Amino acid sequence: MLHNREGTPVDPVPFLVVSGLGFAVSFSFGPIYAMELGASFPVALAVAAAVTGLTSAVAYHRYVWTERPSLRGEIPAEARFRRLLYGVVGGFLAVAALALPLVAQ
Repeated sequence: MLHNREGTPVDPVPFLVVSGLGFAVSFSFGPIYAMELGASFPVALAVAAAVTGLTSAVAYHRYVWTERPSLRGEIPAEARFRRLLYGVVGGFLAVAALALPLVAQ
């Protein structure tokens, strides 16, 4: 079980999901972009690993270290649905933006 800076146990799932997505995105797109910019394959993998490490560090700070479970409360359904829609649109735009330079050669 992960603990925040106050020693309170926190849910590790959000941290694991964000870290896993950061790994997947950085190793899917990172080496291709780095090699297109002239980096060698080992350097491109090192860049992807560094981005993954940075993503994991930021996710740990946000979702574990500074998490305060005592502030949790019920979020209205409208707000959750709006956040879901914004996330879907943002995710689609992010993937499209990452793929666009690879298609427009």
